[in-house]
Amino acid sequence: MNHSTGAREHLRDFLSADARELAPQLLGALLTHESRDGSVSIRLTEVEAYMGPEDSLHPDPGSHTYRGPTPRNAPMFGPPGHLYVYFTYGMHHCTNIVCGPAGVASALLLRAGEVVDGLALARRRRPTSKTPADLASGPARLAKALGLTTADSGRDALAPPFRLELPSVPAGAVSSGPRVGVAGAGGTEEYAWRFWLTGDPTVSKYKAAKPRNRNTAGAPPGFHQR
Repeated sequence: MNHSTGAREHLRDFLSADARELAPQLLGALLTHESRDGSVSIRLTEVEAYMGPEDSLHPDPGSHTYRGPTPRNAPMFGPPGHLYVYFTYGMHHCTNIVCGPAGVASALLLRAGEVVDGLALARRRRPTSKTPADLASGPARLAKALGLTTADSGRDALAPPFRLELPSVPAGAVSSGPRVGVAGAGGTEEYAWRFWLTGDPTVSKYKAAKPRNRNTAGAPPGFHQR
């Protein structure tokens, strides 16, 4: 897909749909970040859908927006196609692509992918990685391989230095299940909004969330950062 305004806005219209419907369609898509250090492209193999506040049409207890808008989650209420990057547990960044109509909070958490270009740079960014398959196997690893931080939150993923390319054909069989690291109501089968390419070696390992005694500030009981 080129960088023309028409193509970009066509893709933005596509991303204005329901996150739960978009999630499986984004599997196999390529996300590229052309940074000062070089370019890295990742083929998405696992994503999770997150919806809106408790007073919205689609309340989601697992979403950062559940208690309403804040300066941090503001990008999730913005135009589709933008990034929402957050810092979690004092050590990791995680990346979302905002979707749905502007003003309606929803996003897709990019959980895992395959590095298809810029392998050497991704390895420098993730020197502890043991194999190419685990370079971006998990949301923190994916963000690190792409070189993304909270400084990128709110930036347009459809415009340079980023590029999002949808798969020309379906990427293959798709599985779905509960989201990872979300305790309480948002982590039940009712919210089976995690989608992945069946059998792909880069998909992250599933681990159910365990309730903790303390809550993330401003989050509902049982909520864990993703």
